[in-house]
Amino acid sequence: MNMKENKILLVDDEKDIVDLMEEVLKKDGFSLIEKAYTGIEALESCREFMPNIVVLDVMLPDIDGIEVCRKIREFSICSILFLSAKNDDIDKILGLSSGGDDYITKPFSPREIVFRVKAQLRRQQFHSEERGLEEVLSAGPLTLDKDSGRVYKEGRELELTGREFMMLCYFMEHADKIISKEQLYEQVWGEYSSICDNTIMVHIRHLREKIEDNPSIPRQLVTIKGLGYKLKKRAG
Repeated sequence: MNMKENKILLVDDEKDIVDLMEEVLKKDGFSLIEKAYTGIEALESCREFMPNIVVLDVMLPDIDGIEVCRKIREFSICSILFLSAKNDDIDKILGLSSGGDDYITKPFSPREIVFRVKAQLRRQQFHSEERGLEEVLSAGPLTLDKDSGRVYKEGRELELTGREFMMLCYFMEHADKIISKEQLYEQVWGEYSSICDNTIMVHIRHLREKIEDNPSIPRQLVTIKGLGYKLKKRAG
């Protein structure tokens, strides 16, 4: 896919800002653009439009952007670029740890939006090429379709959150290899994440509850003491 064929969702309660971002992106060749002005509109549009990138204002009139980001991460692995009038490191860390990929402080140059969007798309393309062209992964009874975002166990579709899907996808792409908690932080939450070990453990437990026959005695997604976790290509 041509980079400029990617879909972009712009979210800000200030219509002038949204229109300005749309204008500069279209001048640069991007045409698949949708706009939203509230958190609820953003979530509805994200579910239907399925954008590759969301440019998301932190301060929205109904649901703040941080919570919108968390909700998006339940069903989508799109890149999320935060906009904020605040220039506080704590706010940046909070935004990035909630699942965001980048952070721009207002006021900003319109061209900066274009550069940041392109940077995220290049990153997506790089990871796609790095991980190979295989879109359907399998490990034991599990099948994961990266294109459709669906996971099956012995033909039965599993209901995974966006974060669980990202974790399982990364594990399946590196089946039979030990994955450290640090790798999971970087690949699933983002390299600037400040989440604690307990967060990883909770997500691992929830994932096991969905993919293992007996989550209390996991046979496929196993713990390697002191090192991390491993998803076995063949369970048992």
